[in-house]
Amino acid sequence: MKKLFVGASILCADLGRLAEEAKRAAACGADALHIDIMDGHFVRNFSLGPAVVAALNRSVDLFLDVHLMIYHPFDYVERFVEAGADRIIFHFEATESVEDMIDYIRRCNVLAGLAFNPETSFSMVPKYIGACDLLLLMSVHPGFGGQAFLPEVLEKIRQTRARAQKMKIDQRIQVDGGINLETGKQAVLAGADELVSGTFLFGKKEMKEGIRSLKGLSL
Repeated sequence: MKKLFVGASILCADLGRLAEEAKRAAACGADALHIDIMDGHFVRNFSLGPAVVAALNRSVDLFLDVHLMIYHPFDYVERFVEAGADRIIFHFEATESVEDMIDYIRRCNVLAGLAFNPETSFSMVPKYIGACDLLLLMSVHPGFGGQAFLPEVLEKIRQTRARAQKMKIDQRIQVDGGINLETGKQAVLAGADELVSGTFLFGKKEMKEGIRSLKGLSL
């Protein structure tokens, strides 16, 4: 059975205790910290920057999944790599140079992920199956934590997995937004092998049980 990868979205943590919250996620079995970077333009919110990523990197020995919800992501890749990012995810909708971005991230010796907003048509996805290390299919509108899962994204997940299988490519598919046990199960059954969860995990007193339960969802 394939292992399900669970990332804890640090944006939903107590931002006044980030190091402690990161350590809690690590101790409870998270596979990664998912770190949302927002510029106030691509999405209508601001969040963390390279200095915070570097501080988190010093605090925990966890995979750092840096999700750039920003325009002109090319300008920031090296700064986040230097801060300790293990994978950089950028948005299809945020740049006209998708292939160049993927190549550049990989030349910086980190993994490259490509994200798609919920409203972006599946027709935009197949071209990039196998071209990057990860496809992130957003199941909420990016920019704010605590949103409800958009069930219409499940069909996009199914189509992406089916197309990857037809192409005989073991493409990693991540789903981020509104993930709990119910929606996580739906996403996994549709074809996801990575789940990002924020409110469900950081809102739990027993985070370990939440992570264990998500990892227990069958692939």
